[in-house]
Amino acid sequence: MKKEKNARLISFALGWVGRKQLKILKKASKNCRLEESKTLRGILAYAKDTEWGKAHHFDEILSAKTDEELFSRWQKFVPPQDYENLRPFIDQHKNGKENILFPGKPMMYATTSGTTNAPKWIPITQEYYSKVYSKMTKLWLYTFMMHRPKVFWQKCVSIVGKVVEGYAPDGTICGSVSGVTQRDCPEFLKTLYSAPADIFHITDYRARNYALMRTGLEQHVSSFITANPSTVIELQRTVDENLDEMIKDIENGTLSERFEIAPEIRSVLSKLYKPNKARADELRALREKYGRILPKHYWPDFQFLTTWRCGNTHVYTNKFEGYFPEQTLHQEFGYFASECRAGLVMNGGCDTVPFPHAHYFEFVSADDMDKPEPRFYQLHELEVGKRYLIYITTYAGLYRYNMNDMIEVTGMYGTIPTIQFIQKVNGIVSMTGEKVHERQFMEAVQRAEDETGLQTRFYVGFADVEKSLYHFYFDFMDESVTQEKADSFSKKVDENLKKINVEYAAKRDSFRLKAPETHIMKKNAFEDYKVESIEKGLARDGQFKLNLLMQDEKRHAIFKHLVK
Repeated sequence: MKKEKNARLISFALGWVGRKQLKILKKASKNCRLEESKTLRGILAYAKDTEWGKAHHFDEILSAKTDEELFSRWQKFVPPQDYENLRPFIDQHKNGKENILFPGKPMMYATTSGTTNAPKWIPITQEYYSKVYSKMTKLWLYTFMMHRPKVFWQKCVSIVGKVVEGYAPDGTICGSVSGVTQRDCPEFLKTLYSAPADIFHITDYRARNYALMRTGLEQHVSSFITANPSTVIELQRTVDENLDEMIKDIENGTLSERFEIAPEIRSVLSKLYKPNKARADELRALREKYGRILPKHYWPDFQFLTTWRCGNTHVYTNKFEGYFPEQTLHQEFGYFASECRAGLVMNGGCDTVPFPHAHYFEFVSADDMDKPEPRFYQLHELEVGKRYLIYITTYAGLYRYNMNDMIEVTGMYGTIPTIQFIQKVNGIVSMTGEKVHERQFMEAVQRAEDETGLQTRFYVGFADVEKSLYHFYFDFMDESVTQEKADSFSKKVDENLKKINVEYAAKRDSFRLKAPETHIMKKNAFEDYKVESIEKGLARDGQFKLNLLMQDEKRHAIFKHLVK
């Protein structure tokens, strides 16, 4: 009764704050053009007295009498930016200077990979955190309840990053916004989470996964939150490889000594565990009945899973099809990056509703991406079915910032166009003018699978400028595939690319591009690649993304060591 009462209390509280934010969104959806104008004026007023605001005539832009004049002055005085344009100003903030891009200093930085060797430090201001992250999180959790009313009646496995990963020269923390959001949530909400934040400070990646699933497996879980669908696969792999050890730990109330966990973290976790023979016996019975036990077996009341589903992520989501109970709703995580939480998925599916009352958005047609001076579209001008590059302006010092992402407009939420992420623009590779899109490569592999009957667990392609060819890496479901068969499969991919992309065909037929080279990867190569990338600082766990077609020698070097 006590647990049910607490669950009802949590649901009531989330419902109360969530409905308030939903009401605000619905009001904004009635006239997104007006909301975008109000948002831009709000950001300009917030930052007009900063060095950046003064240098870019924010006061003059604000004096515009009409929305048309406002947008025109904005585009006249503020050129499009990428991170390297902003890096010198962010570096000033990092070194303790105030009022450069925004008033005062940031409350923290989020770090993510950049186009150069130096990572991007994304400033998060208190204004942005309170106006966007905090309010959107309340509505986000409420969307779960809109589709599954009892989703929070049991525990939630939520994957977050470390609150503190390092410090700027002036002492400001850099870390995970998701970690900070979880840290700052009300105490009664913290009881939802299956694992304490201490687990995410375990430095050894496999040890962290073990602790997370040893803790989660003991409990009744009804929801799972992680941006990366690959995490679902890795955590199930951890269960597959360590089930006996986990059952033993659950029965004895212990945490295996086989894994390297800092003493202070182990001490915190050990206080949470008590001998639980009943649950251990349940798990043994499930193993006896099913052999391999999956979430649908050990979490039978599971209701809600949210991960990325758009772009190339179906390569991973397909792998855990059938893992969860039939009643599970798998909702897209939404268009979300370190730089910007653009909006939320409201329909339980894959379409993100951008929030015009939280950010100012601009777009360039994908057809015009190579033009030196393309036309910029407002949010209300987008057309359903068309693709665009997205630029954002936020309360955290990003002005007309190129997200380097291609999105597609999928529908409407009131007057707000809904969007889906398609691919990173750097998912387009062109060595000799062939302009191969990542999605074209994915389609070519899919066709080859259909034509040959060979199925892949994972695949990736790399451009080799020196050799003027592509390297195709395949992890086949059938581990007995020979190099000869793999070469034949790769030839099919090559042929399909020629059919899909006329420029690729022209470059191949003219020998400007040579035939691709084929490599057979070890089993579970993707998981090993992810671990090595995180250990080498090429990516952060919570933000781990992998384009399936790249021109990136650092990442290519890792895959060279993952072949049979």
